Amino acid sequence: MHRIKIFSLYCSAVVRAGKRLYRRLGVGWPQPCRVVADRQSAVHQTTSLRSVPSQQPATKARGFFLLLLLAGLWAGIGNGRAQTAAPDATIAAPPKAGDAGSLSAASPEYILRQGDVIAVKVYQEDDLASVSRIGKNGAITMPLLGSVKVVSNSLEQASSIIRDLLAKDFLVNPQVTLNVTEFAKRRFTVLGQVMRPSTYDMPADDSVSLLQAIATAGGYTRIGNPRKITVQRTVGTENQLIQLDAEKMALMKSALPFEIQPDDVIVVGEKWL
Repeated sequence: MHRIKIFSLYCSAVVRAGKRLYRRLGVGWPQPCRVVADRQSAVHQTTSLRSVPSQQPATKARGFFLLLLLAGLWAGIGNGRAQTAAPDATIAAPPKAGDAGSLSAASPEYILRQGDVIAVKVYQEDDLASVSRIGKNGAITMPLLGSVKVVSNSLEQASSIIRDLLAKDFLVNPQVTLNVTEFAKRRFTVLGQVMRPSTYDMPADDSVSLLQAIATAGGYTRIGNPRKITVQRTVGTENQLIQLDAEKMALMKSALPFEIQPDDVIVVGEKWL
């Protein structure tokens, strides 16, 4: 609406300028064409026009005025088209479905694991940007630094490690940003007296409690014993067996839930009949 008002003001200004130009040239403002009554008057008018040399500048002025008016009209149409097409362009270009999956919402406290893909960016140092997967040795590879161990650290801690290494020998006060672009597959296994014993995927950036894991497996069978649960866990190179009482956990609402770690194996025992 604002552009239409501006265009109207422009047309009015052009008309006023044209009238002033016509008055300076001593010619009248162009009137609508009238039908010549007879051939004699037409010949007389033609002769008169040829005999008056001052009409040539008037004709040029009219042509110049018409060009100005057409230019303003074309500009107004162009603005209107652009204004009309802008919402359509916005609607026609929605974000791609794959874009949401390529970026993670990992919090700074997220603990990095083997298999996570990490994107590293250093402010105003595009040559140091890298994307790499955490290998079996728990490290990623970066320009200048080579192999940097980040596994079992939070995103915030890993950023500090890289920042300190860059500041030590290469940069002054580097600003480092880490992001998880792809989470490693995290799984746990539920066996024994449950309805659907199997291996299940864990949420990318969330924890799973023991009771949630058992519920995921369909709950206990008729002879399943919630008081007799064993969790097999690997810590470094050591295997641990943790004995748990899920029935007691369910009754203690105020107690902290027992969190399942990736690659845990949960075994539900059976009741003695």
